[in-house]
This record gives sequence, structure tokens and C-alpha cells, in this order.
Amino acid sequence: MLLRTGPLGLARMREAGSAKVRFPFGGNEAILINTSGGLAGGDRTSFDIGAEAGTRLTVTTQAAERVYCSLGPAAEVNVTLSAKASAILRWLPQETILFDGAALSRRIDVDLDPTARFLAVESIILGRKAMGETIARAALRDRWRIRSAGRLVHADDLAFDGAPPVTRATLGNALAFATIVLVQDRVEAMADPVRAVIGERGSASAWNGKLVARLAASDGFELRKSLIPALSVLVQGDALPKVWSM
Repeated sequence: MLLRTGPLGLARMREAGSAKVRFPFGGNEAILINTSGGLAGGDRTSFDIGAEAGTRLTVTTQAAERVYCSLGPAAEVNVTLSAKASAILRWLPQETILFDGAALSRRIDVDLDPTARFLAVESIILGRKAMGETIARAALRDRWRIRSAGRLVHADDLAFDGAPPVTRATLGNALAFATIVLVQDRVEAMADPVRAVIGERGSASAWNGKLVARLAASDGFELRKSLIPALSVLVQGDALPKVWSM
């Protein structure tokens, strides 16, 4: 999928395969839709999304993405994001649910102008607790690279293959976790308000124009109790996408 927004709203869009996009609330909010209902082993999905100079764009998803059991290769998701001068780009998909035996390889590459503002969240749920689902094994490889003016400002790699990591230094008893990244000037002042709403489910750090928050909880519902307030702080007076309502 290719998506660009300009001064007058949507500037360019190309849909492919099961990846669709809709703009129900005007040109500043895009909702991605996977009409296949989920990802299976060997599926490949790519998104190339950009906000042109002086524009703003929030991208979310219609529902949580589901990754089903794989009989071999991982499902691949490649996300390329860009924000030009003074643009505001927010990548706010709903959760990704891994089912038992799922395999997912995801890569997120971001290219920012130094004057752009960028907010991103990615959440993972290891089975649906309310449905009695458990994860005996799964594979996840998640790679983030964020650059500003071509300079690497954030690199993050997470991977496990087999039983989910449940030591005290990793997930423990948590079945849901999330990472939030905000890149903008003078972001350090936002760390304390974010820590306050996250509470005991995680924490946040901010330095050199970047804020990173980590959250973990017993299930997706408990995760949202802190995740939604944290995102509400970081959108700085704007509303979250309506699909994020609990």
C-alpha cells in the first residue's frame, strides 16, 4: 500500500491485495483494513506512508491484527514511514494478536525531517485470555529504525522463538506488552505525565528529543487501561482515533 497526504488532504493512494484504507473522518485520519481477516505464514504485507511538509496524518487500524499458526515461514510486515518539514505523523495501529504457533517478522523504518513530529505505538497480545487461549510457542522478530535528517535516532530489536519469555527480567506473567516512541523537540517535559498514567504497568524515559515508553499487562484489556491514557497525553490535545475507544 502507498499513501501520501498533502496540503489539501489525500495526495496519493494505491491499494494492493487485502490491504485497504479508508478516511471516515476527513483527510487527516486513515484507517487501515486487512480484508483477509489476519496474517498466516508466508503472507507479505507492506505499507509506504508519508506526510508531506506542513501536514498531519494519523494512521490506525480497523481492528486488532491477528497472526495465525504458521506451518513454516513467518508472516512479513514491512512499514516505511516518512514525515517532511513541520509535519505530524502518528502511527497508531491497534494490537497485534499472536496465536499459538504464530510467526511474525515485522520491520518499521521511519525517515523524519528534523522539524517533524512522530508518534508510534505497537502492541502485542499473546493469545486472548478471555477466550482461554494459551501460547506454547510463537516466533516474533520486530525491528524499528527511526532516522532524523538521515541520522539514526532510535534502533530497537525484539525477538523470541519458542515459548514466550517469562523470566522476571522479561515478561513475567504478562501476556500483553507495548512500546511507544515519540520524537519531537522538548519532549523531555512529557516523561513525568506519561509515567504517572502508566503507573505500575511500565515506565517511560526521555532524552535528546525522544521519549520511549514500555508497558506490560496481564491481557490486552489491562494493557489498554494504561496505554490509552499514555497516548492521550502524547497526542497533546488532539483526540485519539475513535477505533481506540474501550
